Amino acid sequence: MTARPRDKPFVLGLTGSIGMGKSATAALFRDCGVPVHDADAAVHALYGPGGAAATAIGDEFPGSLGPDGAVDRPRLRDLVLGHPERLAALEAIVHPLAQAAARDFLATHAQAPLVVLDIPLLFETGGERACDAVLVVTAPAEVQRARVLARPGLDAAAFAAILAKQMPDADKRARATFVLDTSLGFAHAQAEVAALVARLRP
Repeated sequence: MTARPRDKPFVLGLTGSIGMGKSATAALFRDCGVPVHDADAAVHALYGPGGAAATAIGDEFPGSLGPDGAVDRPRLRDLVLGHPERLAALEAIVHPLAQAAARDFLATHAQAPLVVLDIPLLFETGGERACDAVLVVTAPAEVQRARVLARPGLDAAAFAAILAKQMPDADKRARATFVLDTSLGFAHAQAEVAALVARLRP
């Protein structure tokens, strides 16, 4: 782990592939009083009516905006999944804005002893460089698949397409500072998060 000046927060990156339990783990950190930056929520705001990304996405992907000017996410997903060049164009719009949102969060919580950056594509976007340590949440592949396919609007094809743009779970675990297996139950995850907070927060 990187040494951090005592007047700066310890920045813990939280990541994991789809269906691994990242959002539930983020909630456990919040329960411990740790500020958490939710990158998905930040992107949702960017996609909303008047959001910083919505106009640019509408220009790049005609038909991707709803009548209120917000990004129609299912429609956008249909437009980009399976088309690497379209996905790259979308990422070129969204990633810089999402990274700026993370920097704003860190500035807002500059006096906190510990903060969490909850970012699904942390390694894929180089976000780990802003972190002092990284926690990767994981689960067996069959558990992951069952969780994802239970979500409305996601089928096997969509799951495969999402996995294709994410770093393999084994690679994430190899690069992690800490690993949490979320298939071991809520009580286990809760105890692991509490122990990690006690270790990292002065």
